Amino acid sequence: RVNSGTRSYPGRPGRIRRDRMKQEGLEGTMGRRHFVWLLILLALETSIPVRTVGKVLKLEVDLRGEWRLEIGDDPRYKDPNFDDSTWERIAVPSTWENEGFPGYDGYAWYRTRFVVPAELKGKRLYLRLGRVDDVDQVFLNGKYLGGKGSFPPRFKTAWDDRRTYKIPPGMLHFGGENVLAVRVYDAGGAGGIVDGPVGIFSRLDVLKLALNLKGPWKFRTGDKPEWKRPGLDDSQWPTIEVPSCWEKQGYRDYDGVAWYRKHVVIPDTLARHKLILMLGKINDIDEAYFNGTGIGHTGRFPRGEEPAHYKDKKKVERAYFIPPFLIRPGKDNVIAVRVLDVGKYGGIYEGYIGLATRGEYLKYIRRKRKCKKGS
Repeated sequence: RVNSGTRSYPGRPGRIRRDRMKQEGLEGTMGRRHFVWLLILLALETSIPVRTVGKVLKLEVDLRGEWRLEIGDDPRYKDPNFDDSTWERIAVPSTWENEGFPGYDGYAWYRTRFVVPAELKGKRLYLRLGRVDDVDQVFLNGKYLGGKGSFPPRFKTAWDDRRTYKIPPGMLHFGGENVLAVRVYDAGGAGGIVDGPVGIFSRLDVLKLALNLKGPWKFRTGDKPEWKRPGLDDSQWPTIEVPSCWEKQGYRDYDGVAWYRKHVVIPDTLARHKLILMLGKINDIDEAYFNGTGIGHTGRFPRGEEPAHYKDKKKVERAYFIPPFLIRPGKDNVIAVRVLDVGKYGGIYEGYIGLATRGEYLKYIRRKRKCKKGS
């Protein structure tokens, strides 16, 4: 961003405030052909699963189209009962400069009403708003849902971030009317909900965990082989939230080896199933132990003169089968995870953390493969 209201792109400088169709060549001799292809792609977008921030999402409620907009800033606008009947009508997504507000920089509010089918209740749902220029706060039925960037006086743009907000249970009215209000601030150039998918999406790659192990784990930096043993007294170890990189939890700039430990009681009924340990994604490599025995690893720790093998391993979702003879039904079981971070962020940073039955795991990976082929 620059103060002149221009935005530069590699190899294509120019003002985004001007009609984007002209900039992209959608007018003139080839314009109609490009426009037809654009319509085809938009139609396909409603049926093909899309990937965003490591998730596979399917469009359920399309929110593209006519919204209401009011220039200015008033906290009452987030109230679902507020009367917005006199507000201007505006197309979403589009820059507000192209919708009759040329040259406007500052605050504005968007509002729209929509219905979510009752059969979506129980699914994991997300709101996608595409790209908002520059800053946004989103309110669903009067409750704060999320936002990116910072409003004045500590302004920080987020114009190039794609907005995807998880919708917590209980926030939507299934089978009834919902009101979405979006507060936007634009510092210069184009403004508003400018492009990208806009709608309510369901997540397809959902795994049903038999035992959710998110939350506090024992954690210690350093590296000792005895830290994998189930009988080790770790009561004095600090705790750390999993999943989340350790730099955000008091271990700033730490690179090297650290260990996680978790005590878990597995009921007899669950122990009868074949179980998979899910450890999300780890930056960078790991070795997993169950009751002192190694059950899997991703990447390879350095050995003598051999360097560590870690390239792209942080992108791999960890899933390790637990041999049934290692499980102590109804008693204390210990999961120990050795992690090596080679730089920047480290640790178990995102994803499913817990135990899944083999049956649920198979459903999960088959859905992911199907979605990957579809996308």
